[in-house]
Amino acid sequence: MADFVAIVAQLKSERAKLDKAIKALSGVGGNSGGGGGARKLSAAARARIAAAQRARWAKFKAKKR
Repeated sequence: MADFVAIVAQLKSERAKLDKAIKALSGVGGNSGGGGGARKLSAAARARIAAAQRARWAKFKAKKR
């Protein structure tokens, strides 16, 4: 049982080190990595992306024939 207690103490120590490292890195780069929501694309941008993807698929399918 003493080994179990030592293991738990060691894990708590490691967790404290990791929490400290995470806290230190959270401020790096300005954004905390939370995202902030989905990117907003205009309808025209979505249409261009869709057309480009359709063209890529057409090219891929043409090579298979």
